[in-house]
Amino acid sequence: MDDSSGAGLVAWWERHQIAVYLGGLATGAVVGVLLPAPAASSVEVAIYPVLGLLLYATFLQVPFAAIGRSLRDVRFVTAALVLSFVVVPALVAAVVLPLGLEQAALLGVLLVLLTPCIDYVIVFCGLAGGDARRLLAISPLLMVAQIIALPLFVLVAVGPQLVGVIEPGPFLEAFGLLIVAPLALAWATGRLRERSRVAAAFERVAAAAMVPLMTLTLAVVVISQVPTLSGQLGAVLPVLPIYAGFLVVMVPAGIAVARVFRLDVPATRALVFSGATRNSLVVLPLALALPPMFAVTPAVVIAQTLVELVGMVVYVRFLPLLTPRRDPVAAPDPGPAGGGEESP
Repeated sequence: MDDSSGAGLVAWWERHQIAVYLGGLATGAVVGVLLPAPAASSVEVAIYPVLGLLLYATFLQVPFAAIGRSLRDVRFVTAALVLSFVVVPALVAAVVLPLGLEQAALLGVLLVLLTPCIDYVIVFCGLAGGDARRLLAISPLLMVAQIIALPLFVLVAVGPQLVGVIEPGPFLEAFGLLIVAPLALAWATGRLRERSRVAAAFERVAAAAMVPLMTLTLAVVVISQVPTLSGQLGAVLPVLPIYAGFLVVMVPAGIAVARVFRLDVPATRALVFSGATRNSLVVLPLALALPPMFAVTPAVVIAQTLVELVGMVVYVRFLPLLTPRRDPVAAPDPGPAGGGEESP
């Protein structure tokens, strides 16, 4: 395949990626149903390798050298942190906790709703005309913040009884294999890019493989979880309206926070996507590491991915209509630069 045909294929993937992702989900569901339950469950061992590759490819896009500069974009950084680590937990505490979900289902909901997405949100944001570069630049900060905040949020929401039930070993293993290792490899690859043609070429290939890697990950995850989903529908179905309602509520919530921080239209769209999309694929290994009494938790996490991908199709289509370029939130800021406001 020559460079032009390869570039054309990558462009086609990126243009039709939502349909490709949904196709991966559908394929995974069909294969999972057709396979005997033990065979489908055995596919679970492939989740770590494919997810690790996906996260490595994602982290390769993180501009590590630009992280310091991104942190100087004080208004956008502050708005993103406030939305995901103040507004979202407050909404979860006010709406989700009083519903009285069974503990394993509640833990799954908390794992996903309290962790902002750092991977495909960047692509969907770009498709909707949002400032994807800002999201990419702050993704390491969001990752670190959720690593610190998630245990505290879960401890407060579910209670100290989990301390004696959940072993830290599997969590540390998942964190090391799926976060630390891909992040370190991506940083090392970036450092070698300028000095090694092989590293530069490998980085380009990995970036081009993002869509098929995401599709493969979704398919593998769904195949492995079909037996659990089919056997735990009673626990999974009640969380679907929660996930759908979250996507609906986060549009006005994100726009409101953007107005408070006087962000421009592209930054507003980026903020809405950051607040609405959740880190389900990254926290899935944590759910898989739970003891047997939490067997339904991974299925609850996967259910959020299914709802969210459908929601992203709606977001890409309608969020630009809700945040038009003439929106008052795009008014220029008379103060010092730093929020990235666009000129009228």
